[in-house]
Amino acid sequence: MQVDLCPTTDRCGDGPKGEESVIAIVREVSGALSDCALTYLRREEINCERASIQHRDYQRCLQGLGAEVVSLPALCDLPDSTFVEDPVIVLDEVAILPVMGLETRRPEVEHIAPTIERYRKILRLSAPATLDGGDVIRIRRKIFVGLSRRTNSQAILQLESLLEPFGYLVKAVEVRGCLHLKTGCTHLGDSTLLLNPRYVNPNAFRGFRTISISDGEAMAANALALANKVVYPDCFPRTHEKIEKAGFDVVPVDISELQKAEAGLTCMSVIFEN
Repeated sequence: MQVDLCPTTDRCGDGPKGEESVIAIVREVSGALSDCALTYLRREEINCERASIQHRDYQRCLQGLGAEVVSLPALCDLPDSTFVEDPVIVLDEVAILPVMGLETRRPEVEHIAPTIERYRKILRLSAPATLDGGDVIRIRRKIFVGLSRRTNSQAILQLESLLEPFGYLVKAVEVRGCLHLKTGCTHLGDSTLLLNPRYVNPNAFRGFRTISISDGEAMAANALALANKVVYPDCFPRTHEKIEKAGFDVVPVDISELQKAEAGLTCMSVIFEN
């Protein structure tokens, strides 16, 4: 999961965070990325060398925005493992390790667990619950969870039980036509969400300001909010313009090769305050 952070201001409504450092866990690109799981995209040839270069540029972008990047080694037998958001949810108090929705990706959970244990106490979901971190958006004490092909209603119930002692409100959001909730919606900060209304109903976020992506840019709703900036793919110029007009400072990056693997910016890191 990508925890949406605005660590130096109250843009997200939680106020200044003090001296905490921001950690960004990433994993290097697997040489088997071309064998990644695809659900909604047509398979294209992926240049793994180019994907690795783009991923390292992404890491440098996170570092430039003040994050301490913790880079984990590539897992050659797990093609999707660079998408580290999916096997974990990191909150202020605890981390949740899920049963991932795709069976072939479930080993990724145990690979990331030792790193997460350095920072948080771990709680676990159990079958029949299935959940991918890409289906989870945290906005302060609210946890929005996408009901998708990877995340089911049993996961919602278990999350409610695990997180109730910490004061979190868990809310289910229907996802249609895309892989994860964060494919169709992401938090930009300032109580604002970027959203594709074909994939996620804006009514699920009553009380928040929503910005709809531009026509012809269906995959443009995934953005990464960090340090008063919005990191954003450079291939969606019209939506980029809408985000800037809404008052956000946009940092463009190229992840074109990784997007062939159904990737978004948020899925390639786990970001939280330490």
